[in-house]
Amino acid sequence: MTKSVLLVGSVPLRSSEDVFREVSERVGPLLKRVPDGETGDRSAWTAWQGHVIEHAEGVVRSGVRDVHGIPYPTYALKPGLSEQDIRFGDLGYANAAISSYRDFVRLRSLGLNRHARFQVSLPTPLAVVQAFFWGSPALPDICQVYETALLGEVDRILAAMPHAGLSLQWDIAVEFHRIWEKPESDLARQFPTPVLIETIARLGDHIPDAVELGWHFCYGDAGHKHFVEPHDTRLMVDIANKLTGATKRTANWLHLPVPRERSDAAYFAPLADLKLNPGTELYLGLIHLTDGLEGTKRRMAAADRFVADYGIATECGFGRRPPETILALLDLYQAAAKL
Repeated sequence: MTKSVLLVGSVPLRSSEDVFREVSERVGPLLKRVPDGETGDRSAWTAWQGHVIEHAEGVVRSGVRDVHGIPYPTYALKPGLSEQDIRFGDLGYANAAISSYRDFVRLRSLGLNRHARFQVSLPTPLAVVQAFFWGSPALPDICQVYETALLGEVDRILAAMPHAGLSLQWDIAVEFHRIWEKPESDLARQFPTPVLIETIARLGDHIPDAVELGWHFCYGDAGHKHFVEPHDTRLMVDIANKLTGATKRTANWLHLPVPRERSDAAYFAPLADLKLNPGTELYLGLIHLTDGLEGTKRRMAAADRFVADYGIATECGFGRRPPETILALLDLYQAAAKL
C-alpha cells in the first residue's frame, strides 16, 4: 500500500510557482497538502523577521549573533519603555501566504495539485523572539506581544482562503533543542514546560476545525546534523501526548524527525506509547537523500515494529539544502512511498 507523504515546508526552488509545478509532477497525488516552499527571503526560516523587528516601535538594535552560520541582529527595549510598548506591525506571513495562494489556485485550475490543500507553516512566537532578543529577561512578555501580532497574521490568512482547502502547521523547534533537551538552561527556566504546552495548545486552538492543524517537531538542521541529537523518540512522544490532552481541537498530523543513523529499535520503541487522537496522522521524517532508498528501508523496517500506520517525510524542511538536490529528493519521496 502506498504511504502518504508530507512536505514539512521549505523547498528552495526559485519561486512558489516552481514549487507547485515540481511537486505536482514528481509527488502529485501522494500529497494531501502542498506548501509554497518558503522561497526567497523566507528560505532561512525566521531570519527574515529581522527586517520586521528592525522597524518595530519600542525596540533598538543591540548587536548581532551567529545562529548556526546565519547572522541574526539582536534587539532590546528602548530605555524607559515596557514590552507592551512594542508594536511589531505587519509581520509579512499573511502577505506571503496570500500571494502564494493566488499562484496555487491558478495552477490548480490547470490541473496541478488539484486534490491537495494549501499548507502554511509558521514558527511559534518563541522561535522568533528568542533569536532576536537573546538573553533578555523580558522574553516571556515579548513573546506575548509577538504572539498577538502573529495570530493577527493567521486571522488574515483565515479570512483570505476557503477553510476547507487550507492547512496550517506550527513549527515546534526551539522548544525541543533549546529547552526540553536542555532543562537546566536559562531559557528553560524562563519557559517551564506547562507554559510551553499551554502556549502551543492555544496556538492550535486558534485554528478553526475546518482548517487542518499540523505539528512539526523539529531538532534543527545544519550540515545534516540536528542542533541537538534526540536520544530516541521518548521526549517527542511525551510532548505529543501532553499536547493531545491540552488542545481542545484535534491535530490533523504530527511529524517527528528521524536521524539518518537511527535504524535501531531503541529509537522507535517509545512510539508504542504514543496516544494520538483517532484523526491525527503520524509522519516520520526518515527520508534522507544521502543514503537514499536503502537507508529509508532500514528506518521504515525499524519503525514498523512499533507503529503500524504512518506517512513519510524528511526530518526537516529543505531550506538548508542545495537547490540542485531538490528534484532528486522529491523523486526519492515517490519511490519511498511505494516501499
